This record gives sequence, structure tokens and C-alpha cells, in this order.
Amino acid sequence: MSTILPSVPGMATKADATDREKLHTVSKQFEAVFMREMLAAARKTSFGGDGGAGDISGGQGVDTFRQMQDEHFADLTVQSGSIGLAAIIEAQMARFVGGDPAASDKGKAAEAGE
Repeated sequence: MSTILPSVPGMATKADATDREKLHTVSKQFEAVFMREMLAAARKTSFGGDGGAGDISGGQGVDTFRQMQDEHFADLTVQSGSIGLAAIIEAQMARFVGGDPAASDKGKAAEAGE
């Protein structure tokens, strides 16, 4: 299995990773992309601003900053596990990958120094 979404920062898979570890990583990548898309869609929602010359909500610099802010927020949300979408995806897809989910969790705890 190759890395599906190498453009998600901080989530590249190791070349010697097991299928279960890759599934864990890809599940987090999917959740990050999903969160980014949700935030981008929410940001496009108009709240009554007329977008005129006095409106400070526009401009390329502000748009770039907001995109970066949304990406960072999505990455932090995924790392904290507060939404839990990655865990749900991983649990469902583990049936097809095989491996012991408990062993994967123990490996993650060991990496974290717990």
C-alpha cells in the first residue's frame, strides 16, 4: 500500500510501516482533509457582508491566512482526536486490512512514551 495523501503535513507513512499503521495514518489524513473541506465550506457562507470597499473580510492575503488557519485547525483537531472520524474509519476498514487493533494501539502508546 502506498501513501495516498502525501501532501498532508506531518502525516507521511514510514516505508517499513505495517498495513495497520498505514491504515491509521491514512484514516487521520482523510479526517484532516474532510475537516479542511468543512471549514472551507463554512468560510464561504455569507453572513450578510456586502463585500464592498469598506469590508475587511476580503483580499488575497486574508484569504491565504484563513486557509492556513483552517489547515492548522484541522490538523490540531485530528491530532487531538476530538472529532473521532479517523478512529471510526480505521475501525471499519481494519476488517479488510487484518492485524490486531490492540497491538496497533499498544505500539502507538509505546511511541508516545506511555
